[in-house]
Amino acid sequence: MNKVELRTQRLELSAPTFADVDAIFLACQDAELQRRVPVPVPYERESAEFYVRELADGGWDRGTHCTWAVRVDGEFAVIASLDGIADGCAECGFWMVPAFRGRGFVTEAMTAVLSFGFAPHPDGLSLERVGWSAFAGNLASARVAQKVGFRFEGSRRKGWVGRVGREDLWLAGVLSGDDRSEATAWPVLG
Repeated sequence: MNKVELRTQRLELSAPTFADVDAIFLACQDAELQRRVPVPVPYERESAEFYVRELADGGWDRGTHCTWAVRVDGEFAVIASLDGIADGCAECGFWMVPAFRGRGFVTEAMTAVLSFGFAPHPDGLSLERVGWSAFAGNLASARVAQKVGFRFEGSRRKGWVGRVGREDLWLAGVLSGDDRSEATAWPVLG
């Protein structure tokens, strides 16, 4: 699949390159990111190189993953992705550089990513469903998913191995025909 660039009012989204390796490496030193995102720990520079080469580039080449480095005024700030693309479905993923938290960049980026994912060929992927999951208690990720139109679907008890052993997962999904302009209520967000 050809790499696709996306733009929003404040953001530029393009495939990560080796120029992003140092920024990815530094971001993945953050304890909160390491707690919430399944990255290797310790996170070495080679891990960032592997991520760009095999996961980001390789995913575009195979047509199974679309990964974007999100830039604010040219500076690396966020990773946003559609992963496991098959049979009209994908899973979303996102994380951000700690210095950029709290400014709505992930919400803005994921809105663009979902619009691309649901857009019909040749302008998008023609997806029917995108899933989201996070370790239970990851309120920041849940708030982003809620804001961009995901519907809470429940929990999978002990559904994934995290840094503290098996942990519960929160699950949500959004369908191509869903109205994403208004957030739905999520019981885990009160």
